[in-house]
Amino acid sequence: MEMILLKTFLNKKPFYKKMETTRQKRIAKIIQMDLAEILQGEVRKAGIKNLIITVSKVKVTPDLNLAKVYVSVFPSSKADDILKALTANAKQIKHAVAQRVKHQLRKMPDLVFYRDDSLDYIEKIDEELEKGENPID
Repeated sequence: MEMILLKTFLNKKPFYKKMETTRQKRIAKIIQMDLAEILQGEVRKAGIKNLIITVSKVKVTPDLNLAKVYVSVFPSSKADDILKALTANAKQIKHAVAQRVKHQLRKMPDLVFYRDDSLDYIEKIDEELEKGENPID
């Protein structure tokens, strides 16, 4: 009985998440830098004050057809509106990025925007720690 269980265990494929290839990382970095410059330039052109948009991370799928763009917005109260605007204008933004990277990429991946709320999460943790209450007790 033990031998059957051991064989069954050894024959199973290991469960692990596929790591990003070097090509995926390189393309993500190119898109991240150019997209950040485009977004910051548009904010400057529009004359919008007190708004910071940061492209915190870009993940490209293995087939290079989709790029998940994580955007951090300060102040966070405007984040939902900015994310809706980015999603609505995704095709124009993709075209603007494609014009910048046309000599580096053969095909520009589609852009899908997500809110990166890690700064809000960190701020919430800091506020809880400031209260002085011990969460473990």
